Amino acid sequence: VAALQDEKTSLMSENEIINDRLEQLDDSLDDPNTVVAKKYFHAQLQLEQLQEENFRLEAAKDDYRVHCEDLEKQLIELQHRNNELTSLAEESR
Repeated sequence: VAALQDEKTSLMSENEIINDRLEQLDDSLDDPNTVVAKKYFHAQLQLEQLQEENFRLEAAKDDYRVHCEDLEKQLIELQHRNNELTSLAEESR
């Protein structure tokens, strides 16, 4: 029991130290002059830019999909028209 109590005390002490370090890191993020905060804000900005780029690319992809569907319809229509004209040409010969 004594050994378990010592281990518990040690773990509680370690937990307090870790919590203190976590608070220090949180405080350093709030201060815009620290290197960590600058890197964090830069990463946030980069993430936002990438999300905007992703949105733009998704919209372009949708536009291209619609355009491709239109072209496929036109191709089918032109193939039918070509077949009709070919058969008319053969009849004329």
